[in-house]
Amino acid sequence: MENFFISTAISYTNGPPHMGHAYEVIAADVIARFKRLEGKNVFFVTGTDEHGLKVQQKANKLNISPQALADQMSENFIKMGQALNCSNNDFIRTSEERHKKAVKEIWLRMRKKGDIYLDDYSGWYSLRDEAFYQESELTKDNLGNFLSPNNTPVEWVEEKSYFFRLSEYEDKLLNLYKENDNFLQPKSRMNEVRNFVQTGLKDISISRKGLEWGIEVPDDKDHSIYVWVDALTNYISALQWPDTKNLYNDFWPGDLHLVGKDIIRFHAVFWPAFLLSAGLEIPKQIFAHGFILNKGEKMSKSLGNIEDPMSLVKTFGVDQLRYFLMRETPFGSDGNYSDELLINRVNADLSNDLGNLSQRCLTMVKKNCNQSIPQKNELNKIDLDLLNSVDLKKSNITHLMENFQINSYISEVFELISNTNKYFSDQKPWDLKKLDENRMNTVLWVTCEMLRRVGILLQPVIPSGSSKLLDFLCIDINHRLIDFLSNDFALNPGDPIKDPEIIFPKIDLIK
Repeated sequence: MENFFISTAISYTNGPPHMGHAYEVIAADVIARFKRLEGKNVFFVTGTDEHGLKVQQKANKLNISPQALADQMSENFIKMGQALNCSNNDFIRTSEERHKKAVKEIWLRMRKKGDIYLDDYSGWYSLRDEAFYQESELTKDNLGNFLSPNNTPVEWVEEKSYFFRLSEYEDKLLNLYKENDNFLQPKSRMNEVRNFVQTGLKDISISRKGLEWGIEVPDDKDHSIYVWVDALTNYISALQWPDTKNLYNDFWPGDLHLVGKDIIRFHAVFWPAFLLSAGLEIPKQIFAHGFILNKGEKMSKSLGNIEDPMSLVKTFGVDQLRYFLMRETPFGSDGNYSDELLINRVNADLSNDLGNLSQRCLTMVKKNCNQSIPQKNELNKIDLDLLNSVDLKKSNITHLMENFQINSYISEVFELISNTNKYFSDQKPWDLKKLDENRMNTVLWVTCEMLRRVGILLQPVIPSGSSKLLDFLCIDINHRLIDFLSNDFALNPGDPIKDPEIIFPKIDLIK
């Protein structure tokens, strides 16, 4: 069985989960679930980034320890993943001993290579970004204060610091990008990173002096390992590295790091340079997704437009939120959220197109076919064209998901649903009941079979609703993979079905 590793960026524990966290972990879960549908052995990891000055300062304000704050916040992210029905295999925390062991080991290996040295640091630092910036990257606000590229405040810092010789890796990184043009997707992000590296790399500070809440630099208690060496190492500490047996051996180099577009420099420049220095393999691909905006504006506390994913799940449902976020926006671009957009999309697609089709068809089967799969008679061209359309689309929809075009994948599946709705309406099985019962049975069988196939294909996106649909049809749990889409595994006439229920109730517009 082929192995597949996928990760999200780990979430910082200085605040509660927000829509951006939900969006990323749902997308990763959709991809992970699709890979499992293909029969792959998937390792999907997410987690929390728990060290740093921001966590230390917030804990001090709350009069609790940084560990207590990290424990509390981590639990919130774990609960969010569970509420969103995410299927991650592990949840890595950077305060765990297994992680600290890996961070110290990668530090020692980089130091042994000669890539770490102690020197004086002076430069602009953004506490909110946990990042150092060159003055050429900064802008100014109306008062003349410098701001980072993310419009966050910066301060001038002077201290002793350990540096990583990033400048030594400029050519190696450019060669990596040249040899693997798909290393960073979408292409626009690859161009952005390549241009950044080509302008010349400077050595970077990788420690902070006097930081209490962090992993100590080996052999120097005055310094803590800076957040990006610490945080990025989670991808291999989750695989039990430096133990190279079992998980690390099976799943590294990782197949996909899924990250926000605002942290691509750390993942596509710093992380591969650290790995090269430590003598470790580079991940195969990084995909940078966009942001979810609220009616066109970036969500922020100051604007008061932050959406709480846990609240949205309670209001609208898990599958409904998952579906909307994955369906509405091309993956890699910024997307928009509003309650109205979600309600309209869910009602149109899930309640009307899929839900009504399932309810109408299976209710007729229950009433007219002894609550069992109808007897199929000779299939005509219209029947065969509809059934064969799944096979015709299969390679394309697989290709779409391979390229993380999640919304296009969903669109293709819903085209099948739309065509099945048209078939059902055109064939009028309710009239055929009086005119030609054999034909009615055939139409109902074809529609049930199409529901089986789209149910399989929608499992990554709406796992709960798809599971209910396949359960209605009594599909064996082991027969729900992509390989079972074909005619060879079609429904057997006479097999029982369960009582159909409404899968996706219509959502009333909240005023």
